[in-house]
Amino acid sequence: MKWNLRLTAANKGIWKASELQRMLAEHGLVISAGKMSGLWSGQPVSLKLEDLDVVCVVLGCEISDLLIPESEKVSRPGQQDAGQAVVAAAGPAVVPRRRDGRSLPPM
Repeated sequence: MKWNLRLTAANKGIWKASELQRMLAEHGLVISAGKMSGLWSGQPVSLKLEDLDVVCVVLGCEISDLLIPESEKVSRPGQQDAGQAVVAAAGPAVVPRRRDGRSLPPM
């Protein structure tokens, strides 16, 4: 998914992260400066669905304006990237093991 907050905000006339942060706070969503910076300038690590609702209300937008699918990045069965094919041809990957002998959770 591509995070499209900045363009969506610009389309609504909001050009600064601090302005959006203030508007979100007025609607009950208080975001720290660090988290706001991540939302504004990059891909958010995590975002609660309730918070996403507030962002949509403040910007007057739909979820599809903020999150754009990138289906071309999804690998499909039987398809491999050139980099993946090289790794597969190189042999089995090294499997990390815990020092206490227990197995690691599946990846």
